[in-house]
Amino acid sequence: MYYPDEVIEEVRMKNDIVDVISGYVKLQKKGANYFGLCPFHNEKSPSFSVSPGKQMYYCFGCGAGGNVITFLMEYENYTFQEALSSLADRAGVNLPKMEYGREAREQAELRARLLEVNKLAANYFYYQMKQPQGKPAYDYFHLKRGLVDETIVHFGLGYSNKTSDDLYRYLKGKGYEDSFLKDTGLVTLEERGGRDKFWNRVMFPIMDVNNRVIGFGGRVMGDGEPKYLNSPETKLFDKSRNLYGLNYARLSREGYLLICEGYLDVISLHQAGFTNAVASLGTAFTSQHANVLKRYTDQVILTYDSDGAGVKAALRAIPILKEVGMSIKVLNMKPYKDPDEFIKNMGAEAFRQRIKEAKNSFLFEVDVLRRGYEMEDPEQKTRFYQETAKKLLQFGEALERENYLQAVAREQMIPADELRGLVNRMGMSMGLKAGESLSHSGRVVPQEAEEEASPGGGPGVSRKPRRPDKEDGIRRSQRLLLTWLIETPALFEKIEGVITADDFVEDLYHQVAQMVFDGHREGNLNPAAILSRFINDEDQYKEVAALFNASLKESLNNEEQKKAFSETVMKVRKNSLDVASRNAKDITQLQEIIRQQAALKQLHISLD
Repeated sequence: MYYPDEVIEEVRMKNDIVDVISGYVKLQKKGANYFGLCPFHNEKSPSFSVSPGKQMYYCFGCGAGGNVITFLMEYENYTFQEALSSLADRAGVNLPKMEYGREAREQAELRARLLEVNKLAANYFYYQMKQPQGKPAYDYFHLKRGLVDETIVHFGLGYSNKTSDDLYRYLKGKGYEDSFLKDTGLVTLEERGGRDKFWNRVMFPIMDVNNRVIGFGGRVMGDGEPKYLNSPETKLFDKSRNLYGLNYARLSREGYLLICEGYLDVISLHQAGFTNAVASLGTAFTSQHANVLKRYTDQVILTYDSDGAGVKAALRAIPILKEVGMSIKVLNMKPYKDPDEFIKNMGAEAFRQRIKEAKNSFLFEVDVLRRGYEMEDPEQKTRFYQETAKKLLQFGEALERENYLQAVAREQMIPADELRGLVNRMGMSMGLKAGESLSHSGRVVPQEAEEEASPGGGPGVSRKPRRPDKEDGIRRSQRLLLTWLIETPALFEKIEGVITADDFVEDLYHQVAQMVFDGHREGNLNPAAILSRFINDEDQYKEVAALFNASLKESLNNEEQKKAFSETVMKVRKNSLDVASRNAKDITQLQEIIRQQAALKQLHISLD
């Protein structure tokens, strides 16, 4: 689809990237930029940078980058039109009637067909459950799991027949071709025909926050393996960014969300009146899940199974949720295993009381830690106290640490003064300074991370981790130079008469450099707008985003930065002349290039 450039730019400019991304990712200002945990991959140290000056984001860990429009496309799995429309609504911009380009139209049509076939499959699975062959599935939901018809309809539950190509034949009969069906995640194509992804399973349609079916989960009837099976990832379905039940839970007015392990836990809780329950989709809880939840609440209660696996899952989820600024509690379901079993035996009111009694996540961690020690043994008891003191060192703020220390001392019956002394001695022995704390892995973390260095007004040098650079040296030099010119426009004066856009010899680099130099000359250098011009080519888009976010190894002083800048300019110019010499058309042209190469050796680039 096509919108005029000026319309796209108006929408982009009226949606500040820091404001928009702050709604999804917890950001902290460091120097000129903001940093947070990347929502596109799992990480413990923030490497996701948002630049208000460039109006761009970039992750030095995984290489994800772009502007405010592509952030919504990536995070929400939106098409360009959906992202632009959402941002236009946010900024109060009226979009004109859109025009469609061939590629955009094909992508929009593919997504529409995928949603259409998923809805058709969901209706088909529900219909099969209502037929005689689906009675075992209906009985499973109704008799064994205690679900009423209203709940079954509400969640669109169904059944996939025992015949392994049942759905495939149905969809073929509806006119869907194999080339499309292979992308749906519903069937597998084999030489002798199609085979259903799901058969002889009770079915759970998975919906996005807009109540559109984007995938399925299926539980096998009987003893087959795997017990639970999810749709593979498709153009619609990304299990690391979606949560089961969130389409309903986000509308709850409770102020907190309940995080469960399975589909049936969510369904049972909703049926019992706890409509704020969600679950991850057959995968471990991730930072992407945490960031999604952060959009709707600051408080969560973990209602994982009470067995060993559930405890481990809670211990894994707690630090991930803490990293995005969540307040976390853990619900005790003993003597029962899961929410479904608890409610069947104790009822909704008893479960609500357990919610009120849910334990602070740090105190829960200390409780679990204690279970690993024999407290009657003086040596093990001492080790428990030491490990508890070490955990308390995770709090860099003295008042917060003291509050938790008193709570731990009270619950574990440890003399507070002795625990405080142990914490202080351990902190000194580990070399912790004021304002420092320990991460969950025991690594020393400053309360305020080092700011992005940009001493003396020179080019900024990122101290953040970056993705491994597989490019050769000259391409890297061109990236660095473009990044510096964008971040510090005054550097254009330093390279005047030495470097032009033509010195960026690779085709894509040259296109971008030409836009950068033209933008500077016209007084409207705008990297986010330049990036928008490549939005229809994913590979080029990512590479251009990287061009604007190159980074050096840490430099310690201005002299090193000046030397690095001078060497980078010289490398780019020398490479340009080398390429020109190889392509010289006649002896006169070659002689002129040789003269320029000789003059380059005498050239001195200064930042002073």
